[in-house]
This record gives sequence, structure tokens and C-alpha cells, in this order.
Amino acid sequence: MKSILMINVLSKLPNLSNSIFSTMTALANECGAVNLSQGFPDFDCSPRLIDLAQFHMKKGHNQYAPMPGVLQLREKIVEMVEKQQGAVYHPEREITITAGATQAIFTAIASIIRPDDEVICFDPCYDSYAPAIDLCGGMVKTVSLLPNDFSINWDDVKKLFSHKTKLIIVNTPHNPTSATLTDFDMNQLIKLTQGTDIFIISDEVYDKVVFDGKKHISVASYPDLRERSFVISSFGKMFHITGWKVGYCLAPEKLTAEFRKVHQYLVFSVNTPVQYALADFLADEDEYLSLNKFFQEKRDFFSNALRTTPFEVLPASGSYFLLANYEKISEKSDLDFTKELTIRHGVATIPLSVFYKTRLDKHYIRFCFAKKHETLEKAVEKLVHIKQV
Repeated sequence: MKSILMINVLSKLPNLSNSIFSTMTALANECGAVNLSQGFPDFDCSPRLIDLAQFHMKKGHNQYAPMPGVLQLREKIVEMVEKQQGAVYHPEREITITAGATQAIFTAIASIIRPDDEVICFDPCYDSYAPAIDLCGGMVKTVSLLPNDFSINWDDVKKLFSHKTKLIIVNTPHNPTSATLTDFDMNQLIKLTQGTDIFIISDEVYDKVVFDGKKHISVASYPDLRERSFVISSFGKMFHITGWKVGYCLAPEKLTAEFRKVHQYLVFSVNTPVQYALADFLADEDEYLSLNKFFQEKRDFFSNALRTTPFEVLPASGSYFLLANYEKISEKSDLDFTKELTIRHGVATIPLSVFYKTRLDKHYIRFCFAKKHETLEKAVEKLVHIKQV
């Protein structure tokens, strides 16, 4: 008999399995539930954008793009960022096109974090941050957002500072809470980082989705923050093309140089015809300036409809998510409740506790309202039948 060689695999991420997004989407598909869990639209992008992608495929733009990205697209991003944020970036030396925002976040972390470096994150936070930090040997230190409005207590942030603090990751508009940072927050961040070698990653993938007449506040608009920051955004969120996986990273020249050292060996370059298509599409500013109104109508419809149910709806200032408290419905954990909601009531959501390092459970769940009107109506029809305990 041949001997069987047993190979032991020592996992670099032993505590991770499938993400909650994959789990809940699979459960929704299995149960035929309305899927308001994973953050992707169920409506299509502009037909013109598809036509532009096809045009550039037929034109022959089908080989590797330049490693930093197609220059025409980077130039259009420069124009957009300057008009929106008053910040000027060099298209050749300070912008890199990425395979989505998650890749950009990983690349930024990998370019600066070494073993034992400490990274400050704000709980609850998007679930890709901590694994990327762990893979680079860094240590995650978390500050919980305040429970009433998910704002930041900057005194709590200062208490976490040590000689090992290397990076702070902020996210505005915030996933999953929909909160947005303010000018006060940016000035507090300036005070904390002045005279230090601390970097900032600002996850701004929902920068075009801010409600109630408010303006998106970006770290790029503050020179003292710009010089130490990677600013990351996503065309997937901007133009309803999450499956195309195209994002970008803005950073000063020295940081961009380090970012590209990792980027070139991680993905090297990004989908070429799509980059050309996006460059052409960005020529029409209305395509992104109209997003606030488009998503606010969805937020208003869905949040008002949810108020006819026992759920307590929290304010949503940006992004295409909103939180709701279900304490009047059930005493179960948020994970168990979301599974029950999917199986018994046919609506899939995400439990808020999965976004906390401590798995803090305050009976909140996250709904995604980036869906067709009829999808949201169908979900509400199911949710109104839920009884209050």
C-alpha cells in the first residue's frame, strides 16, 4: 500500500470562515427570500455605460492596462475630485486604479503595516479591515462608536495611542451605520496626528451618496490630512456595477509609490475596456451628481414603510444602508434573529454584531435599500406581518 502523506496547514486566519454576506445571501437564495443583506443593487447600471464598455472592447482595448490605470480615467478622477472636494491630485503620480475598493484597502494596509504595528479602527466597521491587518502582522485596536448616533469620542481614540500606532482607518459615509463624519471630526483627526508618522486610510466608497442636502466631507479636503492619507473610493458603488470591481486610491506621491509596489504584484492592472468606458462616462457629471436624490428617494420610501412595523428605524445620513432595532419583536441574538427573519418571514438582512470585534449585540440589523422599488415593496409586505411581543 502507498502511504498517504498528511500535510498540516497552519491557517493564517484561523478564526475566519465564510463572510456573513455570503452566508446570508446563500440562505436568502435557499429560502427564496427578498435579499436586503448584501450591499449590491438589484437594478442594472446605465445602458450607456454598457454600450461604452462594448465599444472599447470592439475598439481593441483588451490587453493589459498600464499598472497605475488608464491615464484618461485618472485625469477624469482628478477633475471630479477637484470639483467635489477642492483637492488636487496629480493624475500620473497620485492616483491608482484598483480591482475594487477592498483590494485598494488591502494594498494600502500592506504597503505600510509591519509586524507589531498598531492600527486604530472604529467598531462597528467593514469586515475586511481586520483580516488585512492580521495578515500583515499588525494589531487591531478598536474604539466603539457612541451608541446614540454612532459618532466618535475622540478622547477615547487618543487613549489608544502608543509609540506603535501606525494607522487610523476611518469610513465615511459609514458602513454599516450610515453615519457621516463632520468638519469637527476632521479637525480632531488633524490635532491627533499632527507631528506624528501616523497614516490614515479613508474608506469613502459611498462618497456620492449623502442625504438631506449635506455635503460629503473628505480627508482629501484637508491639507494636513491629505499628506498622510490613502483615500479610497469605488465605481462599483457609484454606478451600480459592483461586479465590475473597479475602484481607485488617491494618495500623495510618496504613499502612492509604496502603494504601487504592492499593487503591481497583487493584481498588476485592472480591466482595460471598463476603464476607458468609465473615463467616457465621467464626462457627464449628472451621472454621479444625481445619485444623492436617487438613493434618498429609496431611503425615504423604505424607512417610512418600516415605521409601519415594530422595527425602530435609525436615521441614515449616507450610504445605501439603514439600521433598525428589533427589541419589540424578539429577544434573540441578532444573528439568530436575522436567520429567523430570512427563513420564517422571507427577508434577508445582516446582524450588526458581526461588524464588532467584540461581537457586541444591541439588537440592531442592517437593511440594504439599494433595490428596485418593487423589491422594497415586497420586503415591506412581508415585514408588516411581524408581530410585536
